Amino acid sequence: MSNDHDIKTLNSLIETVIDSADGYTEASKAAQGSRFEEIFRRRGAERQQLTTELQGKVRSLGGEPENDGTLLAGAHRLFLNLRNSMSSDDTTIVDQVEAGEDHIKHKFEDAQRDKELSPATRADIDQAYLIVKAGHDEIRDLKHALHASG
Repeated sequence: MSNDHDIKTLNSLIETVIDSADGYTEASKAAQGSRFEEIFRRRGAERQQLTTELQGKVRSLGGEPENDGTLLAGAHRLFLNLRNSMSSDDTTIVDQVEAGEDHIKHKFEDAQRDKELSPATRADIDQAYLIVKAGHDEIRDLKHALHASG
């Protein structure tokens, strides 16, 4: 049985996770000195660790793992808006990060529904999704709290 589909799917997720980690790096720079800087730094490190884990899964399947994000990824485009935004107040930053989190969460959910994946790869994606969803939910809750208080 070929692992090509599993490898391709994992590599697509890796690109998105790399974009997410890069986005958190940008967000932590934009939020420097704010109460969100450490949250973004922590989530970025977590995404870097997830990238390493997923790359290991690709290697174990005999594939060559992605080691770079893609400039075309939606999450990356959204996060780049932070750098280009004239306004880098907390609400703007959190809104942009949350949009990126929506993108990565949906990408993982799409992969979970892929019927062509092997059970082992699906289990790996399900495990990674727990990390992604926790990050998404934290940022979503921050966004809602900011908008409620604003």
